[in-house]
Amino acid sequence: MTVRKTGGPRSVALGGGLNPRADSARSGRPECSTGPRPYTPPPVSQRPALGCLFEVVETLVLTVVIFLGIQTFVAQPYKVQQGSMENTLLPDQYVLVDKLTPRWAPYQRGDIVVFDPPETWSSGGGVPFIKRVIGLPGDQVELRDGKVFVNDVALTEPYIFENDGISQTTDPAPGGPNEWLVPTGDLLVMGDHRQDSADSRSFGPIEETHVIGRAWLRYWPFDTFGILPAPSHPELTSGSSPGLSPGFSLEPEPSSSP
Repeated sequence: MTVRKTGGPRSVALGGGLNPRADSARSGRPECSTGPRPYTPPPVSQRPALGCLFEVVETLVLTVVIFLGIQTFVAQPYKVQQGSMENTLLPDQYVLVDKLTPRWAPYQRGDIVVFDPPETWSSGGGVPFIKRVIGLPGDQVELRDGKVFVNDVALTEPYIFENDGISQTTDPAPGGPNEWLVPTGDLLVMGDHRQDSADSRSFGPIEETHVIGRAWLRYWPFDTFGILPAPSHPELTSGSSPGLSPGFSLEPEPSSSP
């Protein structure tokens, strides 16, 4: 191999001293480059249609499992169908029910809860009810002069439905009791629209095991979006303590049907 210098760029003569650049110019053929060629990636093979279908099915199944898990253990939406909670909640509004926090945060007086009504109450139809917690385990609840008394203290209830600016009275169900001692593991509930509500005045206290969860958010219609507040009832902080007193127990009482 010899190297010679010409008037142009350097060229390399191979074998018998031929100059490929000059030879190409004389023959009129295009010059062949001996330098490195650009990298060309190999063709990408397409995934079989069966593999793509499997991925889609896998994604759908995982989505359904997560969705059902959230609705079963965390939160679930419900549609208000009747007017027993007016004007706090109106028919056709949607609420989000918290199923998770009641596992470690017990229900409190004033909470709005969704529950399965007693099976012996034929008017239930299997549709969950939504009411407000009035009495806790150990509470003595009495209806007197159109008001609710808890442990002999009149309950302040600003959420009760009003007629012409006057709050409705809370009266016993026809032929029903006007006083209850809430058993251990039960809750006494009433609707905010007292004259249009089937509640514990009709079927007695409900078992906490029948409570689905705590309604905490109204999200539809969007212009009504907001958290559902629970009153603190400071009038019950003085005097006798609400709920079950330490060292005091009650035997569960069967719920009465209307």
